[in-house]
Amino acid sequence: MRHRKLTIKLGRTTAQRGALLAAQVCSLITYGRIKTTLEKAKASRRLADRMVTLGKRNTLATRRLAIARLRKVPPVGRLFSTIAPAMADRAGGYTRILKLGRRTGDGAEMAILEWVNFTLPEPKPKKEKAKPA
Repeated sequence: MRHRKLTIKLGRTTAQRGALLAAQVCSLITYGRIKTTLEKAKASRRLADRMVTLGKRNTLATRRLAIARLRKVPPVGRLFSTIAPAMADRAGGYTRILKLGRRTGDGAEMAILEWVNFTLPEPKPKKEKAKPA
């Protein structure tokens, strides 16, 4: 029985799983939302929420812990400068998972993982072509 076993293994070794989750959280920090399978989204949400909690403390030690976990410096800088201050008034629940249905190829349940305060960027207005005289 799997009582009280919290690790979602995702069919990978520990090192592979850590690298996958770190890459997904870095992509979430960079782009604001990611599309992935439901199980990967659930596993990534735990790490993303923990990284925001580190970012809210904003000390040198927490910055080093975040870099050690995510393995990339630019996303950690963005996490500490923009995302964590935007979540300062929240006590938790920084991400949401939106279910999309099943993938056609293998039937895996797909989902979107995004920040709670995420808004879609405004589309750029199209430039009108110059009409020949």
